[in-house]
Amino acid sequence: MKKFTILIPVYNDWDSLKKLLNNINNNIKDFTDAQFNCVIVNDSSTIKHSEIKIPSKISSIKIIHMKKNKGHARCNAFGIKYLSLNSDIDYVILMDGDGEDRPEELKLLIEKIFIEPNISVVAKRIKRSEGFLFQSFYYMHKCLTLLTTGKLVNFGNYCCLTKADLEILSTKASLWSSFSGSFKRYIKKYNEIKSIRGTRYFGPSQMSFFKLIVHSLSIIAVFKYRVFFTSFILVSLSQYVAIITKSNFLFFQAVLFLFNLLVLIISLRENGIGLKNSELNIRSIEEITH
Repeated sequence: MKKFTILIPVYNDWDSLKKLLNNINNNIKDFTDAQFNCVIVNDSSTIKHSEIKIPSKISSIKIIHMKKNKGHARCNAFGIKYLSLNSDIDYVILMDGDGEDRPEELKLLIEKIFIEPNISVVAKRIKRSEGFLFQSFYYMHKCLTLLTTGKLVNFGNYCCLTKADLEILSTKASLWSSFSGSFKRYIKKYNEIKSIRGTRYFGPSQMSFFKLIVHSLSIIAVFKYRVFFTSFILVSLSQYVAIITKSNFLFFQAVLFLFNLLVLIISLRENGIGLKNSELNIRSIEEITH
């Protein structure tokens, strides 16, 4: 029997979590040869949760209460590090707790794992739920990432990790800043399913244009040395062309310098020590069983 642990970070959104757990249960009930557990990382919520009832198909729920709020990305990083030390799991599924990672697609992730059990699976976004303007900026983000790193990162956190890949990622400092960038850099072989980004169960989306910029730069920063080298080549070539043609490329060079400076600043978010010591932020652990 394959053992799956579903990792879900939560900050205050307990109503969404309860609905998500029930929807997860409805979409995994046909997998009779698999065991499912949930680990909820409570990112120091300011709202206490009411009673959480464990659905029938989920064997146990563990809620890890953190002392300090660290943000969504670092909750995932902590969870990956924490679960990598647990020998009693085969796979870890990462999901947002608000419904934007649609539980209907769990079937596709798990079926793909049953076909090729040694290869992780990511949910490739083919459609988003935000408005036209945001989707346009998101498309620009993907193009910028491809242009600067040579990598097409068309997935987010929603995925199913094998234990082997979980252990690889749990040692990478960049995981503290960007899951998808770290996955793309360090996991060489993986499968994909098609995914539609859902809408939040309650309240508006938490993604803003500022967060999108940070998200984009965080992915690019995982490949910062490639970006710096490519930029150096471009500046050198532009300077050579400027001398030959007596043209002025100062604006282009200034923009490139500013971009590299931003990437460098964002890369400071990567923290191997913070990841290694993330368990020190645990306040308490609550376990819910049948």
